[in-house]
Amino acid sequence: MADRALMRLKAPASRLILQCEAPARGAAAEVWGVPFSEQSCRAQCSGERATLWLGPDEHLMWQATRHAALPIEELEQALSAFPHSLVDVSHRQVALEISGSHAATILSGACPLDLDLEEFPVNMCTRTVLGKAEIVLWRTAPEVFHLEVWRSYLSYAQELLVEIGREFPSAP
Repeated sequence: MADRALMRLKAPASRLILQCEAPARGAAAEVWGVPFSEQSCRAQCSGERATLWLGPDEHLMWQATRHAALPIEELEQALSAFPHSLVDVSHRQVALEISGSHAATILSGACPLDLDLEEFPVNMCTRTVLGKAEIVLWRTAPEVFHLEVWRSYLSYAQELLVEIGREFPSAP
């Protein structure tokens, strides 16, 4: 990207992967404070927290402030009556934000999805690839994308996006 202001590394965040069926998600939502989408590939947000649908029984629970305590014990207690898996993956991933009028086009240079706003609307999220790296892609605003990338692929993803972005003029 000619203007690196279009891509920024987001502050550290906390992340949990919850695998369970609908009744358990209801119990978890009461503790987490954010509902779980029953519509595929959608995120739900409330304040500093979000839940992202990754699969029929799998959700990413994301919290913006890494230093705020995760309510893991409370979640485990609420989920104790249900079969589930709750795993802290905060250490594994980092987040990039890609924004600006060319954000979707730049991402499309290495991502096979149709990122047109009508096809990939605000709050849509999914697992996909960026070049050779698996990512979680979440559109948070019409011209803003949140990418969850494994820490070991961060520089690869950044360099790939910078290279693709060189074809576009700098943002005003």
